[in-house]
Amino acid sequence: MAKSASIFAASQQPLTLALLVLPQASILEVASTLDPLRSANRHLGSESYRWRVVSPDGRAVPLTCGIELPSNGPLAAADGADALIVIAGFQQWQGATPALIRELSRMAPRFAAVGGIDAGSWVLARAGLLNGYKATVHWEDLEDLAAAHPAVEVLPDRFVIDRGRFTAGGAAPAADLMLHLIRARHGPALALQVAASFITTARDGHEPQISPRKTDPRLDPRVAAAIARMEARLDMPETAAETARAIGLSARRLEQIFAQNLGLTPAAYALSLRLQAARRMITDTRHPLAEVALRCGFSSASSLSRAFSAKFGQAPSRLR
Repeated sequence: MAKSASIFAASQQPLTLALLVLPQASILEVASTLDPLRSANRHLGSESYRWRVVSPDGRAVPLTCGIELPSNGPLAAADGADALIVIAGFQQWQGATPALIRELSRMAPRFAAVGGIDAGSWVLARAGLLNGYKATVHWEDLEDLAAAHPAVEVLPDRFVIDRGRFTAGGAAPAADLMLHLIRARHGPALALQVAASFITTARDGHEPQISPRKTDPRLDPRVAAAIARMEARLDMPETAAETARAIGLSARRLEQIFAQNLGLTPAAYALSLRLQAARRMITDTRHPLAEVALRCGFSSASSLSRAFSAKFGQAPSRLR
């Protein structure tokens, strides 16, 4: 296809994608990107979607689950594809070396579109490929990506398409993005058939990545509303009484429905959210522990360390 044409437009021409998969990416994100295309080919009875996997060093890529993903070669082997998709996860800065970032920046104009899945957005941003574009990233990284790359308009959407750039927040949004691609190129009937093959439904890109009200239909909507407030206030936590009052309940009633739904008190659940967020930041970023503490609602690194050690059995500094 012409490199100036959008890959998200009706076309009967074969589409070739190159996937640059970094070490410690998720196998689910790779599968969510490729399997909808494989299913589309099956329903079409033709090889309308083609792909190749490349890696930073050209060798098999170790994934988070311990499986190694075969590679067709280094990034240079992506040349000739219509679009390049970078898939990355934990510790993307280790796999995306300065040399790889330079090569990615140099090669990007050869593709009609360049995309990122999960931390792949970080890699594109570091290469300057998202400057002046709208983009998304995994919800845990939204704030950090926006702060680190102010030239990128970071959105909390499931996936974002902006001209020759596309990004998705994780595995499930990657599948939504691929279904959108199939719909755009071959029509809604095929997209529905592919979705049905996986017993799923496509979600729009502008939908939020996480929503407690939709995550589990068995969850009491009042509990979901309380959780949403807790998640939005990790850095400035409120008391359980304040949360209850905000959603129109008494503190006692909120305690009751949390016990019924989750087997925890609201305070214990809120603390767990903050500590899990701190653990992610400690393992997945290089932020100072004092900054981690403040961003997770603790008054100091020492107060974080005490709560962290009580829950996880080791101090934050030891885990890092």
